[in-house]
Amino acid sequence: MRQPLAPVVLVLAGHDPTGGAGLVADSETIAACGGWAVTIPTALTVQNCHNVTRVVPADPSLMRQMAEALSEMQIAAIKVGLLADEATLRATEQIIRRFPGIPVVADPVLKAGGGAELSTTQLQKLYGERLLPLVDILTPNRFELAQLTPEITAPLDDTARAVALLSQGCQAVLVTATDEPVPGNEQQVVHTLHSPDTTRQWQWPRLPEQFHGSGCTLASAIAARLAVGERLPTACEQAQHFTWESLSHGYQPPSGQCLPNRLPRPVRF
Repeated sequence: MRQPLAPVVLVLAGHDPTGGAGLVADSETIAACGGWAVTIPTALTVQNCHNVTRVVPADPSLMRQMAEALSEMQIAAIKVGLLADEATLRATEQIIRRFPGIPVVADPVLKAGGGAELSTTQLQKLYGERLLPLVDILTPNRFELAQLTPEITAPLDDTARAVALLSQGCQAVLVTATDEPVPGNEQQVVHTLHSPDTTRQWQWPRLPEQFHGSGCTLASAIAARLAVGERLPTACEQAQHFTWESLSHGYQPPSGQCLPNRLPRPVRF
């Protein structure tokens, strides 16, 4: 007897040839967390474990055709990653609108771990206007949170910034501090969930290495757990646990940032 297909997560994200981030990371994570990924590339990238050197946005018409071809799949959640230009952002908006009522997890990829800028001020403004009202949970790190809320001038007021994003229509914001410690708590990674009816915080031991793909892993794990029917706070907690384990058992390439180990059981050589 064939098994029924696992809950399906539609992923719109860039392709990272290292496998550390992007569609490969999303697919691995979703499979490990109990889902099945169907993917629509939003961009091709030239990158390694040090930095991104080129981003080529996908053809928005082709993205829409892919979504049409996947129309028979029973999408249970949607995960959005890198959106490198206005045309692919608008195509992503149109695709999301094809699946009303389906939870949307968005990871606003604005800068590569190596420092390369992957967005613009105008694109971030459009992101807030067109995409945020469709998002159930946004997963920015502290840099991305600040970039998306330039009207907030207080440098350390993460709560005010999260509230500003909620006011744009986003249903919840999980602010991560993997990129920049919360002042006064440098030994821990603090993640804070903001939603209209709750605020919840988690702390995880800060790992000493730099990692490539931690944000993709977290957002995709949340999407997978929402797809299988978990409530948002539980999905966020399970996803954080999965991500921390993936990082703590990660791989060290010959040089550059470490790569998460998203396999169900850590492989030892």
